[in-house]
Amino acid sequence: MKAPENGCVNCGKEGAAALETFDFIIVGAGSAGCVLAERLTASGAHRVLLIEAGGDDNKFWIKVPLGYGKTYDDPAVNWCYTAQADAGLNQRHAFWPRGRVIGGSSSINAMAHVHGLPHDFDDWEDAGAKGWNWANVRETYAALETQDEFDDFGKRRRIGNGPIYVSELTDRMHPFSQHFLDAAREAGWPVRKNLNAEARAGIAPLRGTVKHGRRWSAADAFLRPARRRSNLQVVTHAMVQRIELDGRRVTGVTYQHQGRSTTATATREVIVSAGAINSPQLLQISGIGPVDVLRRNGVEVRHALSQVGQGLQDHLAISYQFEATEPTLNNRLGNWLGKMVSGMKYLMTRNGPLSVPINQVGGFVSSQNNKRPDLQIYCNPMSYRVRSDGKPDVAMSPGFLLSAQPCRPTSRGEVTIASSDPAAAPEIKPNSLSTAEDRSSALKAARTVHRLATMPSIRAVTRSAPDLDHQSDDAVLEDFRARAASVYHASCTCRMGDSADTSVLDNRLRVHGLAGLRVIDASSFPNVTSGNTNAPVMMLAARGADMILEDAAQPIRHGGAL
Repeated sequence: MKAPENGCVNCGKEGAAALETFDFIIVGAGSAGCVLAERLTASGAHRVLLIEAGGDDNKFWIKVPLGYGKTYDDPAVNWCYTAQADAGLNQRHAFWPRGRVIGGSSSINAMAHVHGLPHDFDDWEDAGAKGWNWANVRETYAALETQDEFDDFGKRRRIGNGPIYVSELTDRMHPFSQHFLDAAREAGWPVRKNLNAEARAGIAPLRGTVKHGRRWSAADAFLRPARRRSNLQVVTHAMVQRIELDGRRVTGVTYQHQGRSTTATATREVIVSAGAINSPQLLQISGIGPVDVLRRNGVEVRHALSQVGQGLQDHLAISYQFEATEPTLNNRLGNWLGKMVSGMKYLMTRNGPLSVPINQVGGFVSSQNNKRPDLQIYCNPMSYRVRSDGKPDVAMSPGFLLSAQPCRPTSRGEVTIASSDPAAAPEIKPNSLSTAEDRSSALKAARTVHRLATMPSIRAVTRSAPDLDHQSDDAVLEDFRARAASVYHASCTCRMGDSADTSVLDNRLRVHGLAGLRVIDASSFPNVTSGNTNAPVMMLAARGADMILEDAAQPIRHGGAL
C-alpha cells in the first residue's frame, strides 16, 4: 500500500488507513514503547508503527496522581492478571495489575521515580549485559530528566531539560509524613533530599513523575510529542497475534484490529515492548521459546530458546498498619465528605490529597550484618488494605502504614502460555520465598519495619501497633507468607546475558539467534533493580533506541541472525 501523497500515516485518526510496510514496528505503548516511538521517529527518516492492546490514556483517574487507587483493578486500562497459587505464600493467588492503555504501567503506577542503586547496574554487566554498568547508565538518566525541586531558600527551580518531569513533592506531603523522617534519623538512617542524588542509601521524601499536580507518564513525556510526526502511526485496541518469521529473520507482525487481521512488515526490526508478562507470552505464541512449553500448547517451534519466560523476578513487600493519635490522610479520604472536599479542591486547584502519590517517604536501608542497602522502605500517611476483589479499603480512623521489601530476591519464577490463543492470559508462577536467602530477607524486612516503628517519633503518634516483640522468627515468617504482596516490579523474563543457554537477549537487546527482533522493557533486565522499575525501563529504552539507530545506519542483512 502506498503512503498518502502528503506522507501522512496518521491522518489524525487512530487506526486510519496506513502503510503496510514500516522500518520499525513496536509492540506495546508502555514505558519503553513510548520512549522508542519518540526516539525512532525523531529524525524523520524512519517509518514506525506502534501497536497497543489498550486504548487512550486521556482519563480522569489516570491523570490524577492518587487515582491509581481507581485504575488498580479497572479492566478498561489494566490486564488484571492473577498469578498461579504460590506455595511460598500459602498457596495464595496474587493479583498482578499491568497497564493496558497508552502509557502502559506508567499510566497506572504509583509514580515513584527511583533509579536504583549503582551496584544493580554493575551486576547487570557482570551478568553479561556488557556496557550497562552504572557509569554508563547514569549519563542516560541525567539526559532524560528535568528535576523540579526546591532550592536551599525554598524556591522552585528546574535542573536539566529532559522529557521526564520529576517533581519534589514535599510541599504537597501530608504533615504526618515528617514523623517518618524524624524516626529515620532516630534509627540512625541518613535522611536525604533526593534518593537519585550521589548518596543513595537512606530515607527521603519520594520524588514522582508528577507535573503541576498531574501524572506525567511515559506517554506525556515521549509519545505525545512524537504523535505530531507524520512518520509515526499508532494503532490502539489492537492485539498482536504473532511475530512473523522467514527462517531466522523476523519480518513483521500480524495483529487483530477492529475485527480485521493485518500483517505489517518491518524492513528493519520488530521491537517487543509488551512488558515482563506479555513479551514472553508473545514470543512463545509465535513459536519462540522453550520447546516443551510450545509443544504442550500446540505451537509450532520456530526458534527454540529455553529461557523465554524463565527467570521471573519481582519485589515482595510486607506492610503493617498502625492507628495514629494525629490526623492522617484517613481523616480526609476515609469518609465520603472528605473525599468530596478533596475532589473539589483538586478540580479547582490541582492541589490537596489527590495531587500527590500515597508513597510519600521511603528509601534504601541496610538490615543487620549487611554492608550495602538490601531493603526498600515505604512510609505512607494513611492506613488501608487491599480487599480480595483488588479494591483498596481505607480505614475511617487516622492511621499510617510502614512497609519493607527485600531489594534483590534470589527466587526465580516463570511466565508460560496456557494456550496458543493470544487473548488467553499466560500463567504467572512467582515461586516466592523458594530460597533460604529470601526467607531470611523476609524476616529482616519485618524486623526492620518493627525497629522503625519503635523509634520515639513514631511511638509518640501511635495509638495501637502490631506486636512483633513477642513473636518468634517462625511466627513472623508465617505472617509474611500470609500477607506479603507483590509491589508489581515483574522483570527478567527475556533477560540480557552471555548466551542462549542462560538468557534471551544479547547486550544490545537482540534475541539470540534471530535477526530483526529485540525485546526492550522490564523483561530485558538481567536482574531486578533494588527499587521501583519504571525509571530503569525508560532509561533502558532510551539506550536501546540508540543501539537500534546505530544498527540502522548499517546495510540491511538478510537470511541470517545478527
